[in-house]
Amino acid sequence: MARTREALLLLLDVSPSMHSVLPDVEKLCSRLIQKKLIYGKNHEVGVILFGTEETENELTKEVGGYEHVKVLQDIKVVDGHLVQSLKHLPQGTCAGDFLDAIVVGVDMLIKKYGETYKGKKHLCLITDALCPLKDPDVGTKEDQVSTIARQMVAFGLRMKNIVVRASLSGEPHMRVIIENDNLLNIFSKKSSAKTLFVDSTTSLRGARKTRDISPVTIFRGDLELSEKMKIKVWVYKKTGEEKFPTLKKYSDKAPSTDKFATHEVKVDYEYKSVEDPSKVVPPEQRIKGYRYGPQVVPISSAEWEAVKFKPEKSVKLLGFTDASNILRHYYMKDVNLFIAEPGNSRATVAVSALARAMKEMNKVAIVRCVWRQGQQSVVVGVLTPNVSEKINIPDSFYFNVLPFAEDVREFQFPSFSKFPVSWQPNEQQQEAADNLVKMLDLAPSGKGEILQPELTPNPALEVLNICGYFGFLDV
Repeated sequence: MARTREALLLLLDVSPSMHSVLPDVEKLCSRLIQKKLIYGKNHEVGVILFGTEETENELTKEVGGYEHVKVLQDIKVVDGHLVQSLKHLPQGTCAGDFLDAIVVGVDMLIKKYGETYKGKKHLCLITDALCPLKDPDVGTKEDQVSTIARQMVAFGLRMKNIVVRASLSGEPHMRVIIENDNLLNIFSKKSSAKTLFVDSTTSLRGARKTRDISPVTIFRGDLELSEKMKIKVWVYKKTGEEKFPTLKKYSDKAPSTDKFATHEVKVDYEYKSVEDPSKVVPPEQRIKGYRYGPQVVPISSAEWEAVKFKPEKSVKLLGFTDASNILRHYYMKDVNLFIAEPGNSRATVAVSALARAMKEMNKVAIVRCVWRQGQQSVVVGVLTPNVSEKINIPDSFYFNVLPFAEDVREFQFPSFSKFPVSWQPNEQQQEAADNLVKMLDLAPSGKGEILQPELTPNPALEVLNICGYFGFLDV
């Protein structure tokens, strides 16, 4: 149960520079709480506003300072009232000091949970980081950030910083932006904090994930380069499709006055004999049949086990090839990440040496993978070197499944030049078609990528969650 517990503290900047994006922040936060009411009813959430005219927090009463920071809601179990509160955030009139808000938030989490809380403890900062920060009484701002980061590490606190740079009123002072971004970067280096910059409404709504999925290995073992050369590796899923929750059948046959009705629908199957339709065949007398032409061939589970392909668990190198030979559209399914076995320095050096050599020679590796013992499906994929630019992050490999010949389906479109002149587009039609293609380009030249997957929520899931929330209110 401890793994399902979570405490989240929202730190929201409501200073004047944030007024234009506050409606989007309200939608993001209210949707976040709506999802928690569905997926995490026992999660606890608190809200702190900074940049407000009022000052209302425990640290101000105890030691003074920390002005214009207001605790909108103490940390408690999520409920519908919080959703309504987040839909109407007050517009602040003062500059927002996000360092003061972080200190107040860290203090609240430590006082409430200490070191004994076994669940996850998160802070989520949403700001544009455009306001200058106050100088500390002792030391520099960098020293203050380092001290806060050490406290966060000591008490197991994680933080996500969402920096909104969507619409700026006037030209902000670049010195302030550079200084604030540098301070947020120190948090990322010295604690479990991540900073994300968003520049659109869509990116903002997808910036905060409701469910944080813990990484789980799909393979632990040897990367076999040859019979005598093996490297200990762990394989994780790097990306995965966010699937729809399992929907159950609902029955409305129960009386509306019955408060204890479960409305569940149970489905049972009965198999009956052809010779005697009134006789039910018990499970031990059933056997699966498979059509072979006009006949049905019975095959028992024991016979299936006898002929089933049972390869050994392994990851074996088949060879190397130029990276140009593996086209992007060959990639299938999800991306996996190969890393050296944690704590194994020899494996780390070996993976790094191999990755850097492949990068230098512009090569990729073709490997054959059986993730689990007895797994029937064998995948052949490509290892692409991922050379890290940071000292504290080791080199690794990306793994993508490659298609077999029967998986590749290519359709060659005929050229327009082969059609009669009457069928060919005129200049106006050709220009309209070209403009349509340009509008569909998600990476126009000179601009960043639009609708990045990690920042774009699934619209179908969003609608489903909203419907689920209203269903929760009805209950």
